[in-house]
Amino acid sequence: MTDPIPPPIILIAEDDPDDRLMMQEAFAERCIECRTCFAHDGMQLMRILHGEEQLRDGLSRASSRPDLILLDLNMPLKDGRQALLEIKSDVRLRAIPTIVMTTSDNEDDVRYCYGAGANAYIVKPSSYSGLLDVVSSLTSYWTATVTLPRRPERYDRE
Repeated sequence: MTDPIPPPIILIAEDDPDDRLMMQEAFAERCIECRTCFAHDGMQLMRILHGEEQLRDGLSRASSRPDLILLDLNMPLKDGRQALLEIKSDVRLRAIPTIVMTTSDNEDDVRYCYGAGANAYIVKPSSYSGLLDVVSSLTSYWTATVTLPRRPERYDRE
């Protein structure tokens, strides 16, 4: 008998409160089993990923490794570009699919993010129905189609 698959944890780094609310509602509507958690800036994102801060929904530090990261580029303290480089240069974090989801459609940003190791680059849709379509596609592909490494029980500090 295999262990039950835990619900996917989606960690969203987004500084805009309106965007956070829309994403929370879209995931609640299109991926009921997903557990969404938010970081308000790149510094908080990295503290969560390094197990230094608990996720806001009460998940323990031991289970705080997300299955998917959605990363805004333009955030305070540490922007998405810096966070992306840090995630993809850390052997403990680089396997986590990291999707840049931003308002920028600048070709230089797209090239930079893929060069830094982003798994995908999505320009934020301008409507809620567009966001619902993106969330449906993301969750279908990243939680049901591809095979990802199992989430470790705890962070490996060695």
